[in-house]
Amino acid sequence: MKKVLKNVSFVFLLLKICIIFGQETAIQKRIVIDVGHGGKDSGAIGINGIQEKDVALNIANAILKLNSTAEKPLDIYLTRYTDTLISLSDRSKLAKVLKADLFVSLHCNHSDNPNARGVEVYVEGATSVYSDDATWLAFQMQAALNKELGYESRGVKFANFQVLRETIDDCPSLLLELGFLSNKDEGKFISDSNSIQPIALAILQTFQKH
Repeated sequence: MKKVLKNVSFVFLLLKICIIFGQETAIQKRIVIDVGHGGKDSGAIGINGIQEKDVALNIANAILKLNSTAEKPLDIYLTRYTDTLISLSDRSKLAKVLKADLFVSLHCNHSDNPNARGVEVYVEGATSVYSDDATWLAFQMQAALNKELGYESRGVKFANFQVLRETIDDCPSLLLELGFLSNKDEGKFISDSNSIQPIALAILQTFQKH
């Protein structure tokens, strides 16, 4: 039953997307936010029991809410809107179907070292026509999170993650590791409802400048 619901949810989203192509719009950019993990895949689990899948969805929903009240809203879609597991291939397919201008995957980090902390921004290591744009945006995103939230920087890194590999030929794509749930301070901060909006705002403002 869960698998059926997942498939129905994803098909419904794709059908909803089709409306876009028959409408004129003044919206500047189309962005797909990949909400990491979901369903039976909790992702990292913090020392306070918080799950990565929930943090990613909370931040994504906050971005949507802030965007809805922006003077010039962006055209933003999520790969999942509920606690549902979507395959990695379906996440990247969504960006292709939408002809996204940008793909950003939201995650949180975890380490056996409880002192590990900071933000990491990943881009695909393979070269494409969007590589320079993705790398530039990665540095901008990292700088915004460091400045606005006081996060320590762990740098912009290159990786062959599937969602990056399958989208970089279609648009700039990034993967954000928004702090360590295994770190007492960062885990508490990122799971605090009062922290969600400033994190979401820093991300949205970077989108708006892109």
